[in-house]
Amino acid sequence: MTDRLPALFISHGAPTLVLEDSPSRHFIAQLGTELPRPRAIVIVSAHWETRGLVVNHNPRPETIHDFYGFPEALYRLSYPARTDAQLCARLHELFAAAGLPAQSTEQHGLDHGAWTPLMLMYPQADIPIVNLSLPHQASAAELMRIGEALRPLREEGVLIIASGSYTHNLRALAPEGSAPAPWALAFRDWLDQRLLNGEQQALADWLQQAPYPRHNHPSDEHIAPLWIALGAGGAGATASKLHDDWRMGNLSMACWRFD
Repeated sequence: MTDRLPALFISHGAPTLVLEDSPSRHFIAQLGTELPRPRAIVIVSAHWETRGLVVNHNPRPETIHDFYGFPEALYRLSYPARTDAQLCARLHELFAAAGLPAQSTEQHGLDHGAWTPLMLMYPQADIPIVNLSLPHQASAAELMRIGEALRPLREEGVLIIASGSYTHNLRALAPEGSAPAPWALAFRDWLDQRLLNGEQQALADWLQQAPYPRHNHPSDEHIAPLWIALGAGGAGATASKLHDDWRMGNLSMACWRFD
């Protein structure tokens, strides 16, 4: 029998995470050794937004260096992933059953939100993947529905990784080592408590109920993957906070699993 795999939310931070010596880098690398080995991975990144839901069928997605001004060593990194065609077909089947229209593309590569955690967790790039887009401006409830459609995959040896950021206001960063601002801590504490209590309705209404939502997320794309991971956990799922760290004051590197 295949072990049921969790759905993960990983805060991927800056692309330099793969090169640096930091608690978050070591945590993500260690996580890949502690989980049962998946037969395949579905990954959703904050950095691939589309109109509607899109499944990437590109058999050998290129490594996209979607950033500038970083150390030259980053631009030489490559993650030679291969896409699982059968899993692509399975995704379309699940989405159709859930009444969720999904398109396909063979043109997209892997952005740093995808390859950063993959490179740390599975550096050999020997596990097939499927890259799934974020529908632009989808509500938290809509994203949870996408996650719910993915849930059966967890019984089929597929690991679901949703890569974003627990807080993400790049205009409010501070020198490394600075304490998080009260507005960042208040948001973190509210989100932690709602996730631990399984309060999905409150979470779906986070923009109205959470403290300082737009201080922490001026736009939605970095928190959006969290809602997919939460939905993939299922109703009544156990939420576990695996990691908690802060970079540059107000950038939370929190990571969660949903079982």
